[in-house]
Amino acid sequence: MRSALISLLIGLSASLRSRAELQAEIAALHHQLRILRQRSGARPRLRPSDRIFWAWLSRLWSGWRRALVIVKPETVLAWHRRDFQLYWRWKSRNRGPGRPKVSREVRALIRKMCLSNPRWGAPSIHGELLKLGIDVGETSVAFYMVRGRKPPSQTWRTFLDNHLHQIVAVDFFVVPTLTFRVLFVFVVLAHDRRRILHFNVTSHPTAEWTAQQIREAFPWETAPRFLLRDRDGIYGRAFRACVKTMGVEEVKTAPRSPWQNPFAERLIGSIRRECLDHVIVCNERSLKRILRSYVDYYHNFRTHLSLDKDAPTPRDVQPPELGRVIEMPVVGGLHHRYLRKAA
Repeated sequence: MRSALISLLIGLSASLRSRAELQAEIAALHHQLRILRQRSGARPRLRPSDRIFWAWLSRLWSGWRRALVIVKPETVLAWHRRDFQLYWRWKSRNRGPGRPKVSREVRALIRKMCLSNPRWGAPSIHGELLKLGIDVGETSVAFYMVRGRKPPSQTWRTFLDNHLHQIVAVDFFVVPTLTFRVLFVFVVLAHDRRRILHFNVTSHPTAEWTAQQIREAFPWETAPRFLLRDRDGIYGRAFRACVKTMGVEEVKTAPRSPWQNPFAERLIGSIRRECLDHVIVCNERSLKRILRSYVDYYHNFRTHLSLDKDAPTPRDVQPPELGRVIEMPVVGGLHHRYLRKAA
């Protein structure tokens, strides 16, 4: 009795399973016929609903490959994988508050810190943001950081700023005379206070003459660590040997890049605009006399933007209590100095 009942149940389940498979096969064939009728004479193009139907059918019916005609079974498997990705993307969508968004201003600040400090990592930038009262996670900082291939070298301006007290710059400029001769002026400028350490004039500059000017500019072991210059051929073997003997390291600018020696170029421009463009030079002696007068004005009275409106030789502030302001001409009357004097 029990064995007969088991046999009956097995037969019934087999017939039900066969009937379900038959219905699935009929549905698959009807679906393909409908597609072919709608697009007769051309290659059938399946709609998203057709792809979803076959992806769903492949999950429910193990014999779906036998009824498939219009596409390959691998195509249906690819559809299923794509639908699986879309499903989980939809299921994982943001439904609640989650992690708070980082504002546009903070993102811009993070990128700015990265570009200005290429050797900083996420912990350093995160710590700096905390000191600024910006509450943001370190992982968020790492996400918005600008990625570089490798830490870049320091900029030329950064090098000049870091070694400001150890650098002098040298350069030549030419001055025409009354008789159409050309005189060469050599200047040595200290970067720290923009002081003109030495200058001289010649009509025939040589490497030996230039080396002698360096010796006169730095007597008794007062030489700096770096000497900044361009690639002019006047700095020949004798000059290089002299500088090396003094223990000074030469820093040469790139070819045709005067902007890499900015302080010397700015000094020469100031000398031209404020002095030499307004006088006629007769000879070497007159040029030296004019330059001495301007250098005295430049060092002791002329204010500089880069020195917080002070002179290379610091000037004391004179309050009104010291008396009235008087004016005194300097550099032959091209400029004037002002000071207070009691009546």
